[in-house]
Amino acid sequence: MLLQRFSITLFGLVNFLILIRHLTKPEVGIWAFFLVVTTLFETSKSSLLKNAHIKFVGSNNEEKTTVASSSLLLNIAISGLFILFLFFFSGRLSYWLNAGLELENMLKWFIPGMLFLVLFSHFEAISQSHLDFKSVFAGHFSRQVVFFIIILVQAILKIPFSLVQVVIYQSISIAVGSIILYIFSRKHLLYVFDPSIKWIKQLLSFGGYIFGIAITSNLFANLDQLMIGKFTSSIGKLNANESHSMVANYNAATRISTWVDVPSYSAAEILLPKVSQVDLDKGHHQVTYMYERMVAVLLCFSTPVALFIFFFPKWVITLIAGAQYIDASFILQMYMLSALVKPIQNQAANIFLYIGKARLCFFLNLLFLGVNSGLNYLCFKQFGPYGAAIGNVIGCVLGTIVWYSILQKSIDVKYSNIAKYVIETYKTIYSKLVLIKNAGKLKSINN
Repeated sequence: MLLQRFSITLFGLVNFLILIRHLTKPEVGIWAFFLVVTTLFETSKSSLLKNAHIKFVGSNNEEKTTVASSSLLLNIAISGLFILFLFFFSGRLSYWLNAGLELENMLKWFIPGMLFLVLFSHFEAISQSHLDFKSVFAGHFSRQVVFFIIILVQAILKIPFSLVQVVIYQSISIAVGSIILYIFSRKHLLYVFDPSIKWIKQLLSFGGYIFGIAITSNLFANLDQLMIGKFTSSIGKLNANESHSMVANYNAATRISTWVDVPSYSAAEILLPKVSQVDLDKGHHQVTYMYERMVAVLLCFSTPVALFIFFFPKWVITLIAGAQYIDASFILQMYMLSALVKPIQNQAANIFLYIGKARLCFFLNLLFLGVNSGLNYLCFKQFGPYGAAIGNVIGCVLGTIVWYSILQKSIDVKYSNIAKYVIETYKTIYSKLVLIKNAGKLKSINN
């Protein structure tokens, strides 16, 4: 799973490097809006169906066909509703974000991609419920590679990019990824469609709050970009192109900060199926240990990277996005401050889902979405367009404190244990490096 996340991150970085150098800043801003909308759809639907699918297939193996069929039916229904939304309201959404007709056209051209996402997400859920991470990796890897090859060829041939073209390439890559994922996961398929009202209700009952959590989490993660797009023209006194350019700055910083969070997302993919198999009636100690150990490992990797980027933001921005994005350095620094505490909050939210506290998790997300909206708006008015980044940091720190405090009361998590595991992890890494070094010396002596 870590390999899958690494490949997604690697190709995401390379694809970003190509597109950001072949699209204008305003176009990158509109592309950022497109990604916010489509990612909100994909991840929210995935959270509703995939997590519930994994949980119920793991605990009800004898009814896994009915669970999978019911999940597929919901998948089709949700995708259909979103496609209808795009047909009737994408224009209004584009107008609300001051994105003109371009965003509307992009969203409508992505409808074929959303149809293929029905298959992609279904095969992914089936594979992951069987802990078959190899199939999931193959699907995501092929999806990323196809998109990369297409835009690389166009860049080499020096053919100008259009945003609609890039959207079509996205749909093609999802189609190929779905075919590859099917080939690898078909050993788990029974080719029986047997949905039931009982399991549809159970999936919605379990996944309903998770669906809400995914929506609020995605809005939370992209709140600053949405607010910049909406308010810079009125409060920030910028024209449409300047507003989209500022969104592009936030998007560049967001992309880099997302890459720092990759280990955290990978950990969640591994942790959740394992937690779902724990018998909570026998005590929460195993879940507590999983959380403390996982957070410690994540902090070991994310903290040095976040600190490095914080102290050298201009160098990182110039290397990745180019000199024209140098004014995103401060935004990136603010995001790196958030990255120092994000693993604590992210994994707390994941644990809540699997110890029966999805409702609490949803309302906490909703609360801090409201808190962050207020903080971002106030900081935006006080400090200008860069204020949204400041509000984001304040909200993230406050949220982490609250999440950790509630988790501590729920499963007796101790920060001292996390600190202890951090030290142990660093010692283990150091000892491994020493062994490798000594083995290298011994090999050279023998030679």
